[in-house]
Amino acid sequence: MTGDLLIRSVRPWPNVPGTPAVDVLCRNGRIAVTAPDLDVPAGTAEADGRGGVLLPAFTDAHAHLDSTRLGLPFRPHSAGAGLAELIDDDRRNWRTAEESVADRATRTLGRTIAAGATHVRSHAQVDVDSGLDKLDGVLAAREAHADRAHVEVVAFPQCGILREKGTAELLDAALRSGADLVGGLDPAGYDRDPVRHLDLVFGLAEKHQCGVDVHLHDAGSLGAFEVELICERVAALGMRGQTTISHAFALSTVDEDRRRELVDLLAEHDVAVTTVAPGVREPLPLLGLRRAGVRLGLGQDGIRDYWSPYGDGDMLDRTWQLAYRNGFRRDDQVEMCADIATRGGAAVLGRTLGLTEGAPADLVVVPGDTVTAAVMDRAPRTLVVHGGRVVAADGELV
Repeated sequence: MTGDLLIRSVRPWPNVPGTPAVDVLCRNGRIAVTAPDLDVPAGTAEADGRGGVLLPAFTDAHAHLDSTRLGLPFRPHSAGAGLAELIDDDRRNWRTAEESVADRATRTLGRTIAAGATHVRSHAQVDVDSGLDKLDGVLAAREAHADRAHVEVVAFPQCGILREKGTAELLDAALRSGADLVGGLDPAGYDRDPVRHLDLVFGLAEKHQCGVDVHLHDAGSLGAFEVELICERVAALGMRGQTTISHAFALSTVDEDRRRELVDLLAEHDVAVTTVAPGVREPLPLLGLRRAGVRLGLGQDGIRDYWSPYGDGDMLDRTWQLAYRNGFRRDDQVEMCADIATRGGAAVLGRTLGLTEGAPADLVVVPGDTVTAAVMDRAPRTLVVHGGRVVAADGELV
């Protein structure tokens, strides 16, 4: 749904303290005019930005809406150490949630939108235990907020593909049922056969003409080898611009020369990368990735789920975390994190956001003197706009 909207009194990024406020006229879902004291065209809605900083809408480029418990009674973390135990713990617990996947995902997606993210890529677990139940729940959440956000859904083999017979067939069914991309998980470290795992993932992508998003927790030389295997398949199938590596811990766990090789390889094959600014891993080489032209986005990962008690649906909060984890203090560094969380993530999803005339009117107004101040203070968002229509104000959906 699109419309005409005049946003009063905002200061488009980039700005400095004292930058005068302007008005922004949105027509047919796009930014039409930015100037001071605009007249209100007939039939145009008005919204007051109250002098806040205007940013492109946030993009959550890596979420797991199917597992969220946000808004439900707190449960102590019960998983043991290691990836396999986290996966098994989730399987032991998810059916005992007080609400359905659809209800939980819909509420959390609503909070994410109210906090300013109107572009979201969510993974939905597909395995022989849950079948397509979790996918159906995330698809229901997408439908519930269809007028408020653009949501992509990844059919994600959280329990591997090769470990359990029938998983590949379920992924195929998920792509027929509405999933937009096919996922993968640690082809070597978890599924123990990177060639066969990636053959199945990219085979499904070729069959359904869809994109790929692979979770790659494998670090060091093993993870680096898998990055090369992924890029080989991208080249062989002509899938430049359609593949993402999530987490990509190998980039921060190899030596500098090897890191440069991998970054250049990602840039050459236009393979995007997403990070969640994890607290227990070395940060990714953000500057090196951006200088090389690698599309780089930020996501929340799990949001108060069986994997972790962290996460609140707020991408501005995750932007702060990205800056903090990298030890950034200068304004240009913090603003780079905001760019990764907005335009960067949108680019991972194959979309273009901005603040120039003609850009999509997918916007967020944040209280603050500057972008850095807004990231540090993380006040409720004054306005959230999607397709030229206000979809949230002061932290609440409208």
